[in-house]
Amino acid sequence: MNIIAVIPARSGSKSIKDKNITLYKRKPLIYYSIRTALKSKFINRVIVSTDSNKYKKISTKFGAEVPFLRPKKYSTDNSIDYDYILHASKFLIKNKYYPDLIVLLRPSTPNREIHIVDKAINFFIKNSKNYDSMRSVSEFNQPAQKLFMIKNNRLKGFFDGSLSGEYHSRPRQDFPKTYLPNGYVDIFKTKFFLNKKKLYGRMCPFLTDYTLDIDHKKDLKL
Repeated sequence: MNIIAVIPARSGSKSIKDKNITLYKRKPLIYYSIRTALKSKFINRVIVSTDSNKYKKISTKFGAEVPFLRPKKYSTDNSIDYDYILHASKFLIKNKYYPDLIVLLRPSTPNREIHIVDKAINFFIKNSKNYDSMRSVSEFNQPAQKLFMIKNNRLKGFFDGSLSGEYHSRPRQDFPKTYLPNGYVDIFKTKFFLNKKKLYGRMCPFLTDYTLDIDHKKDLKL
């Protein structure tokens, strides 16, 4: 199979300026995703999708390919994964390379173990007949029914109207476990998202321990 890693690295981060190349343990943040992809036993090519020539120079220095610059329209705060993954796939296909699987490795998750990424890829390959994609998740310490939003300066349960009474006060054991996507490793079938025009479809869960996801400056200190 042709398996590529796509590492998304737009330059317009608001929470941390130039987040994807900010220093983390004395290396640019993007370095860790590139290193993981290059050391994988399954990944054939490592593609960084960026809108920045500066990011391109840093990424190629560490061994990634940057065969294109991502269009600005796919590099905004509101851009979704589907847009830049589709853009990367179409570019490769136009240049006579058809990836069977896309492995998404976000730079904001630097503390991956390479053997866990390979375990995830191998697991998805073995079970791919039953799924269109895979998302890594961690078990959350509370069920979804225990979560609140703030509306009109009051706490409001997400399930108000569909569950009766003060359901959020019931023991957590009364509800199913909740799992959070954690950015460790996601996998997509190229054929599926090209045909269906959506990424996930039937999702395969891959459980990992909690891993640091860097979104704010305080996360860097952690």
